[in-house]
Amino acid sequence: MKRKLNLLIIFLSLSSLLTAETIVFSANSMTGQAGNSNTTTTLSGNAYVKTESMEIQADSLELSGEDYRFIKAEGRINGKNLETNMEFTCDSLSYDRITKVAELKGNVDFHDVENDVRAQSQIIVYNQIEETAIMQIKINLTQKDNVCTGSYAVYYKLEQLLELSGNAQIKQKDDVFRAQHISLDMETQEITLGGNVKGSVSDSKPSKKKSNEENDALKGEENLPEGERPEGEAADEEVPADEVPEEKEN
Repeated sequence: MKRKLNLLIIFLSLSSLLTAETIVFSANSMTGQAGNSNTTTTLSGNAYVKTESMEIQADSLELSGEDYRFIKAEGRINGKNLETNMEFTCDSLSYDRITKVAELKGNVDFHDVENDVRAQSQIIVYNQIEETAIMQIKINLTQKDNVCTGSYAVYYKLEQLLELSGNAQIKQKDDVFRAQHISLDMETQEITLGGNVKGSVSDSKPSKKKSNEENDALKGEENLPEGERPEGEAADEEVPADEVPEEKEN
């Protein structure tokens, strides 16, 4: 335990000297050379690393490149972008601290907490500077009543815009829209379709045909003999003229 703490102190001291950004980390074990500005450090077992903009937990982490520019993670990854409030889980990750681009692969679950947008995909490349997420393969994105699927998509966080292609489809409750290309404005809920457009929209109002059928059924019941009328309904009986009470004169 004492040796692990010493390694942590050395690593943090070097990071503060080499770059303006401090890197905090922990793990069950560590391998690598401290003191070299272009080295590879591997963290294994409950690995954790935190930079100014990214927090990552995984089975293993690797820091490499000049001033530990690149971060790679493998196995049961979950993390958060601290500047844009994006949370994610995936099977593997690579992150460039200079370009601030993260590539997530394998069963990716990506959550824009601020706008309550959640996406599942096999590959997501997130650009922190531009705040865009490019998604590929088995995309399923949900936002309010929208369920969006396709093979390729670009999510623009700042503009709250989604562009879908490749068997693109958006479901809004009982309404379905399909096209080669679909754009969804997540603020106005406006949908733009292009190329081989198809869809179905449900009508919540009862149809006229159904109303006529119900009226015909009621008329049929009125013409039935008394014994065949539905229980509780009886035909109006005619009262003989001599049994009609006379009106009293004022």
